[in-house]
Amino acid sequence: MTSHHILIEEACAALERDSIDIARDIIKNKYPFELLKKNGRSYTDRQKMRIFLRDGFVDRYSGEKMVFPPVLRIMSAIMPVEFPFHKNWKTSECHIAYWQLLPTVDHIVPVSRGGIDVEANWVCTSQLRNSAKSNWLLEELGWELRAPGALDDWDGLLSWFIRYTEKQPHSLKDPYVLSWYRAAHDAYGK
Repeated sequence: MTSHHILIEEACAALERDSIDIARDIIKNKYPFELLKKNGRSYTDRQKMRIFLRDGFVDRYSGEKMVFPPVLRIMSAIMPVEFPFHKNWKTSECHIAYWQLLPTVDHIVPVSRGGIDVEANWVCTSQLRNSAKSNWLLEELGWELRAPGALDDWDGLLSWFIRYTEKQPHSLKDPYVLSWYRAAHDAYGK
């Protein structure tokens, strides 16, 4: 198999000889653009909750432990100066923990690259790694898919969240926290 940079070099050499048709043929036949149908993305907090539980609140790309999303928001509500949150995730105004520790769902094979929007193609990862991965395949980044975590070892502070909201039910007035509370009860049975 020819390395991709060699194909670009061959096409450039053809262009240098004013052989545009040869350059086109090299790209068209050896390194073609593949138009992929972009599949849509759609998952609820309940579906994300199932993925977080399945993956044991572990970033499947780094192996790092993640924190159940509403835990961070509760912390920000209680300590807005020390642990700020910005609704648009502005890095200069939002605690870095939101990027490093808040789990999200990523498509192993990005939908923009032909991946299917199904749970088998979803993994738990941090916002930071999701952003860095973007539309790349794991092998293009030199990343690997790591084993899921075990909920017995780390539950993302889900148990703490359940205990805290039982003692502090006013925290459920926040729609974001309430949505995750419902998702936890539905998916985890707590």
